[in-house]
Amino acid sequence: MNKTFLLILFLLVASGAIGQVIGHVDKRTKEFYIVCDQKMDYRVFGYQFASDAAPKMICFSSHAGDVAANYNNCPLGSYYDTGKMNANDKIVYLGVYGRFGKMSLISGSGKKTIFYLPKSCFTMK
Repeated sequence: MNKTFLLILFLLVASGAIGQVIGHVDKRTKEFYIVCDQKMDYRVFGYQFASDAAPKMICFSSHAGDVAANYNNCPLGSYYDTGKMNANDKIVYLGVYGRFGKMSLISGSGKKTIFYLPKSCFTMK
């Protein structure tokens, strides 16, 4: 009985750790951000279209290989967090699109690029 209970408890904790949200959208400004002091491994992709099978556009990861070498060849880059993006770049939340959030990366020069981020990866604050 105890072993079964401990196994179920372990599975619940493990599934909760895997499904943790890493990004936040400010309700007032609609700006998306990921902080760098996370105590977990994560890898989140933004896609060209609202589908996991679409080409990857941007990556946020805790893995050095993903970030340093842009291992996934994301045209918008690979970053540990939004604070490590180019100066004056920001990501703005545009709304819900199915099970994705529609985002716009606005570069310092004013160029806007749309991508889609799974809703399970961020919350509204």
